[in-house]
Amino acid sequence: MAGRLGGFAFIVEGYDHAPREIYAIPEVRKLYTAFHRAWPYWLHLCDLNQDSLKTMVLCCQPSLAAVSRQGRPLVGVELDPGELPCFVADDFGPMNRMCERAGLSERAIYDRTKEVMEFFGFPFDEPPPR
Repeated sequence: MAGRLGGFAFIVEGYDHAPREIYAIPEVRKLYTAFHRAWPYWLHLCDLNQDSLKTMVLCCQPSLAAVSRQGRPLVGVELDPGELPCFVADDFGPMNRMCERAGLSERAIYDRTKEVMEFFGFPFDEPPPR
């Protein structure tokens, strides 16, 4: 199955009034983790113009901690600093296979990789392919 690059959004509804953030709800975390295990092509297909991919990835992280900061009304989330980069890095293999299967050029795969890295706020200084 080769889908349209960046045309997929997966959203869980029904928790709009839950007191916790969606990524902190055990049932949602379990759903996203099982979905990712069965279908690891998120980086290829997910829309990077919205936050659904970040939510999906947060749900799959093994450890999350809610953090409140004095003087700030919102609670933030803290991850183990090594978990998120490793999770995303592991997904580049499936993304690349899907890109190749879809017939994308090396440059298109490079461009998507750069977009994904920037989406997550990771540095990316690899030169483009020739």
